[in-house]
Amino acid sequence: MKYSKLFGKTIKEIPKDEVSINSQLLIKAGFIRKEVAGVYNFLPLGLRVLNKISNIIREEMNNSGAQELLLVSLQNKANWEKTDRWNNFDALFKVKSRYDFEYALGPTHEEVLVPLANEFVNSYRDLPLKLYQIQNKFRDEARSKAGLLRGREFLMKDLYSFHESEEDLMKYYEQMKKVYKKTFLRLGLSAIETVASGGTFSDFSHEYQVICESGEDEIIYCSGGDYAQNTEIAKVKEGKECDLGHGPLKKVKTIEVGNIFPLKDKFSKAFGLTFKDKNGKEKHAIMGCYGIGISRAMGTIAEVHNDEKGIIWPKSVAPFDCHLLVLGNARDKADKIYKELIDASVDALYDDREDVSAGQKFSDADLIGIPARLVVSEKTPDGKIEYKERNKDKAEILDLDKIVKKLQSA
Repeated sequence: MKYSKLFGKTIKEIPKDEVSINSQLLIKAGFIRKEVAGVYNFLPLGLRVLNKISNIIREEMNNSGAQELLLVSLQNKANWEKTDRWNNFDALFKVKSRYDFEYALGPTHEEVLVPLANEFVNSYRDLPLKLYQIQNKFRDEARSKAGLLRGREFLMKDLYSFHESEEDLMKYYEQMKKVYKKTFLRLGLSAIETVASGGTFSDFSHEYQVICESGEDEIIYCSGGDYAQNTEIAKVKEGKECDLGHGPLKKVKTIEVGNIFPLKDKFSKAFGLTFKDKNGKEKHAIMGCYGIGISRAMGTIAEVHNDEKGIIWPKSVAPFDCHLLVLGNARDKADKIYKELIDASVDALYDDREDVSAGQKFSDADLIGIPARLVVSEKTPDGKIEYKERNKDKAEILDLDKIVKKLQSA
């Protein structure tokens, strides 16, 4: 992609009402633009990152045995009344049509999927069933000043599983714990699996928390990895010695990027979702719910992977494999290298601008944060390129073949 043709460029000044690090960086670097508070447009750079995050999550959900579908955003009011959440779900957007129909604008999808599953689940042979989607959600948040971390419209992956017993549910639940840990590692996030309240659903749930000073959550955890609880339910205090000898427990600010809940039979009872077991007895299906905030994950990555110059994207979710810069009168050489990168299936952002200084190009490359920077100038020997990784200080002069191998192995 030639930067001169890219829709959405870097800017020097950010809106004064943007107080979060993630929104400041993402707006300044040309990834997103605000529509209204808590609602952001994703420009081409931002969408590339969002799609990469989505695809990693999609791969892991598919590997877990789940099937993808896409559910409606406008939801049946009657179903929300059946679950007693029409008037009790604080963040629910309610949409009234000119014909006096009312809809819920989907913040979650139990009220849609459980009635749908009821059409297809009749026997224990139909279970277990795991269904997920990647879709925009809507929540009428009281305040929204944390950029992508707390949106009124946001992209989310939500998976729902249906089982014939709590034992089978918990077996899949434990599997999903491992899947979530692997997923967040692939996204470049060190997420701490944290015990939390299960609310009205169960005695517990698990959240996946990323340490960040600007986070809205708070956990007490052991750096040895054997204990973590949300402070709202924690029974121990900061400073208590770990029972396994890992030292004192720490209290830190965090961002929640995912959670899993054992829903049990709360929604299956509300909609009469039953099946016949092996003995012909009618039983309610047992459910679990597993969510990951995709746009929130993008905001979290920007929030924790940055320096004073800009964003530092993990390779797995970066918008491009490399950022190619041409300086001075080396356009012909750079054009040739750009073509060779494309032929080698290396995804490159090529800063081909002719009316911009070298300093501005370097500054923009650091701000955008693509993992590898390639520079071609008159000083560069023929067949050689200056190669520098975004998270390192030192640049190298390398052959293109060697650079391609580095990028392809990333």
